[in-house]
Amino acid sequence: MHVAIAIVGFRNVEDVRKCVAAIARSTYVDYEIVICENGGPAAAAALKSVLPDALDGGQQLRVVAAPSNLGYAGGVNLAIRTALDADAWWVLNPDTQIEPEAMEACVRRLRAGDCDAVGCTIVLPGGRVQSHGGIWQAALGRAVSIGYGGDAGRPVDAEAIEASQSYLNGACMLVSRRFVEAVGFMREDYFLYCEEVEWFLRGRARAMRLGYAPDARVVHEAGTTTGSGRAFREMPRMPVYMNERNRLLVTRDAHALLLPVVAVTALLVIFARFARRRAWRQVGYALAGWTAGLANRRGPPQWICTDHPQSA
Repeated sequence: MHVAIAIVGFRNVEDVRKCVAAIARSTYVDYEIVICENGGPAAAAALKSVLPDALDGGQQLRVVAAPSNLGYAGGVNLAIRTALDADAWWVLNPDTQIEPEAMEACVRRLRAGDCDAVGCTIVLPGGRVQSHGGIWQAALGRAVSIGYGGDAGRPVDAEAIEASQSYLNGACMLVSRRFVEAVGFMREDYFLYCEEVEWFLRGRARAMRLGYAPDARVVHEAGTTTGSGRAFREMPRMPVYMNERNRLLVTRDAHALLLPVVAVTALLVIFARFARRRAWRQVGYALAGWTAGLANRRGPPQWICTDHPQSA
C-alpha cells in the first residue's frame, strides 16, 4: 500500500523539518511526502532549502507552494491532489513527530479491510493523551477528545474507541482511496478548525467506517502555528473566532435541526469558558465567531489578512 503523507505548513520551517525527520525513521517505507506551504513563495523556498528532494530510503519529498493561504483543508486537498495515485493519504500536522512504528500500525489496521480511515493515539509533549479519537456531541455542538489527559502508557480498549468515535483527530488521520472517492475532499470554506469533524461526519453518513490503531502513537506539540495552545487570556483572535464559528457551521451542515439549541448552548459555553477567567478580549473574539456562525459566514473572515493568519 503506497501512502502519500500530506503536511500543511505556514512559515514554520523548524516544525516541518522535525516532522520529516521523524517520518524518515519510520519502519514502514512505501510512502512519499507532499508538503503544502500556505505561507507564500518565500516560505516554500525556505522549506526547500532545508529539506531533501528524497529521503535516504528513496522516498520522494515534494514542497508545493499554495497559490494563496488555502487554510488547513485547502492545503490538505492540494497535497492529496498532488499525489492522486496513492492508495491512501496520511494527513499529519506539521507540529507532530511520529513514533517509528506508527505508520506501519495505521496501515496494518487499514489493510484489515473493515474500516476506511484510521486514527491513533495523539500524545502531548508531557506524556499525556490528547486523544485516541473524537466524539461529536451533536446536541451541544461540541467535540470531545477520547482519553484526554490520560496516561499515554495505559492500555486502552481499541474496540470501545472504534465503537464510540465519530471523527478522527485532524493532527493524524490515515484515509483510504475508498473514503476520498466516496466522501470527496475536505470542505475548504471552513478555512481552519472543525473541518476534519465535518469530513468524518459526512463520511459516516455515507457508511464509511473509522478505525483506530492502538499501537500507533504521534506526539503533537499542539497549536504552534495558530497559537491555540496558549493560556486563555493569551489566545489570539483567529483560533478563538474560528472555533466558535465553525462549531456552528458543523451543526448547520450535519445536524441543521439542532442549530437553535446548539447556538444557545455555545453562547453559554463562551461565558463559562472565557468570562470566568476574565479573558474579556477572548470573549469578544468568541462572540464575533458565534455571530458569524449564526449568519453562515464561511471562508477566511474579512478581518483576517491571509498572509498573517496568526495576527490578533
